[in-house]
Amino acid sequence: IPAGTETYLHNAGFIWVAILIPVVIATWIGMNNIKAEHVSPNLKGPLPAFAKILGMLFIGFVTATFGLWLMLPSNVGGSGWMISKWVVLPIVIILTVLALRMIPGSIGQSLKHQYKIFRNKHTWAMTVIYTMTFGSFIGFAVAFGLAIKVVFGFQHIMVDGVMTHTTPNPDGPSALMFAWTGPFIGALIRPVGGMIADKMGGAKVTQIISIIMVISTLGVAYFMKKAYASATPQEYFVPFLILFLILFAATGIGNGSTFKTIAGVFNKEQAGPVLGWTSAVAAYGAFIIPKVFGEQIKATTPENALYGFAIFYTVCILINWWFYLRPNAYVKNP
Repeated sequence: IPAGTETYLHNAGFIWVAILIPVVIATWIGMNNIKAEHVSPNLKGPLPAFAKILGMLFIGFVTATFGLWLMLPSNVGGSGWMISKWVVLPIVIILTVLALRMIPGSIGQSLKHQYKIFRNKHTWAMTVIYTMTFGSFIGFAVAFGLAIKVVFGFQHIMVDGVMTHTTPNPDGPSALMFAWTGPFIGALIRPVGGMIADKMGGAKVTQIISIIMVISTLGVAYFMKKAYASATPQEYFVPFLILFLILFAATGIGNGSTFKTIAGVFNKEQAGPVLGWTSAVAAYGAFIIPKVFGEQIKATTPENALYGFAIFYTVCILINWWFYLRPNAYVKNP
């Protein structure tokens, strides 16, 4: 490339390297004294710490390998049972949690201490609710661009009496131009959700945004269905985009409000482990939501994925009301 030529880096990772290396160094030097009294293991140095982390990761690798064996056909070394991923996934999670509990020494004792959270019904209630907010945010962040590309990037026309979805749409919006907007809004507004929750109460804010999520999800499903049956799907893009951005904003606010609720429901000993557990489970949204979208797109009914999410959000509304907003709630509007 001639000197002075304007060009773009083809690999954005080079930019992140320059930013992240100083952050890693600062973290290594300035955050090595963070320790929670109730749950932090006694680590004597970085190398023993890395060894213990790698050992725990290896346990997860083994259980994940077992899950893969259950799913694969026999001709590629699998069990041949071809068990559904929706069955295998919880099995792998449960096996991993149980295996970690059996680690000898200080880590095993620390984990047993943390596992007390599983005896608390509010752990499970908040796991479901946090999956609705953070899980939806991270899942839609992956699926948003896919939805724009598949639904609006092609013309949906009848050919010999059969609806086809393979003709490129010259007037379709660019997925790359809009895919970042939703995650950006959701991440930017998250602190606002926490501030509103401090004034109104976390559960009340969660209840409001849950209703907004149901309405906006059904709206997105409606316009997605109309677009996926149209030769000019771009006509439905603006309302689709607006409703999806509202959905992202709601997930961001809800992420902050549910964080506030967890801090209000659990004591200091359990709040940290509960946040870790709920975040880990909710992170599966990055897998489940795009997977469901992909399966429904393959079935030519992408709106059905959103109908399913709306039903899940409705269940979360009921759970949130029952545990934290009804007259005799254990903790009222935490």
